[in-house]
Amino acid sequence: MRKLVVVEFLSVDGVMQSLGDPHEDPDGFYEHGGWGAEYFDDTLGAAAAEGMAGTDAYLFGRKTYQGMARYWPTVPDDDPMAAHLNSTPKYVVSRTLSSVEWANSTLLTGDLAAAVGELKLRDGGNIVVLGSGQLVRTLMEHDLVDEYRLFVHPIVLGSGKRLFGDAGQPRRLKLVEARTSSLGSQILGYVPA
Repeated sequence: MRKLVVVEFLSVDGVMQSLGDPHEDPDGFYEHGGWGAEYFDDTLGAAAAEGMAGTDAYLFGRKTYQGMARYWPTVPDDDPMAAHLNSTPKYVVSRTLSSVEWANSTLLTGDLAAAVGELKLRDGGNIVVLGSGQLVRTLMEHDLVDEYRLFVHPIVLGSGKRLFGDAGQPRRLKLVEARTSSLGSQILGYVPA
């Protein structure tokens, strides 16, 4: 059975909004966009490469998918992340999209839990969720997340969309990995306890 792995880049106070670019997600007149770029170093790069090596599918919510689909197909494949994202199967959860254009993308319709459960039963490597906070919370509600890989950067933003927000009920996690980057970011791996 494949694992569903949530990979998120967060501030210490749990904000995930607009990590890479000021215009990435301006919802709520968010003014801190692009806050995460200064924390990328060789340690984070190595962790990203390790993650890509075990990933053979991505799962996105609509907003994250649309943002990624606007950017990554324009990046040359000599960028390892672009090469991986552009060539790897992508599954998109949306109630409003009727089609998806990015290469190797498939729109998931119908019952989310059943569709993701079926994906997990297929042979292959990890299915990774990037961003997609609302989708992550829904996957958590259905106990579909097998692992969380959190990259926590040493900054408190004070406002913005938080990954866990109102997660409903408490969920215990077990720490399975902890590393610190040269710039003070924590790379944390958790599994449901």
